[in-house]
Amino acid sequence: MQINSEIIHAGLSQIERLFIDNMLGKGKEIIKSEDVMTEMSFSKQRSNLMLSKLSRKGWLQRLKAGIYRIIPMGSVSGNSITENSWPVAMELFSPGYIGGWSAAEQLDLTEQIFNTTFVFTATTQRKINHLIAGVHFRTKHIEEKNIFGTNKIWNNNKLILISDIHRTLIDILDDPSVGGGGRAMIDIAKAYSQKKDAKFENLWSYSEKLNHGSVFKRLGFIGEKVLKMPINLLESLHAKCKTGIILLDPQGPKSGNVYNRWGIRVNIPEDDLK
Repeated sequence: MQINSEIIHAGLSQIERLFIDNMLGKGKEIIKSEDVMTEMSFSKQRSNLMLSKLSRKGWLQRLKAGIYRIIPMGSVSGNSITENSWPVAMELFSPGYIGGWSAAEQLDLTEQIFNTTFVFTATTQRKINHLIAGVHFRTKHIEEKNIFGTNKIWNNNKLILISDIHRTLIDILDDPSVGGGGRAMIDIAKAYSQKKDAKFENLWSYSEKLNHGSVFKRLGFIGEKVLKMPINLLESLHAKCKTGIILLDPQGPKSGNVYNRWGIRVNIPEDDLK
């Protein structure tokens, strides 16, 4: 029988096998040098050396410095695409949460399909787009104090943070590109308004906690034109708006009608607001 496999799993020492078995027993797919230090009582240098050896032997796949993935025995390639990118994202970009278009898809706020996992992270990244283990990630840096409004779910024995329905919309109002652009933002707002768990008071409280001027302006405008928010919340948002004009879609043209009440230039087709 001919076996076609690109992976060659070299023999494990007793210590290496014990470590791999322990990690798999704990349901850990992603491991760091700290895991070796804790599990085996090794120094950091010895831990890194062990992970490097396991990678060369074909048992681990290096994702980034000090972070590896245990390669499933059934894999035919050491660079096989991870079945679910969210547990990987939690390890690579922690502290942070799944948000933007990825959360919008999960929460049924958009029908668009995205092939990139969007992650908000409090760790500084040298770039926003990442290709790791065959999976595309896009990151946006935030302050750790602004990690709020999330839900906890479990995936492959890994705790995942994902923005809730209110925070998802707020993040997209803050930066429409994280939801797919200005027109997608309007569609997501319309979908939000149809959800039974939509709560305008939560949108207000989240915007106040985040305290970004762009959110107050876009939420006020869309709250009035699309969401039909109560007048008391609209007045609270208006009181937070400062002078100056921003684009409804920062990536769109610098043309369109200006709504001075909200300091918004509407640079998308206004029929989209109906």
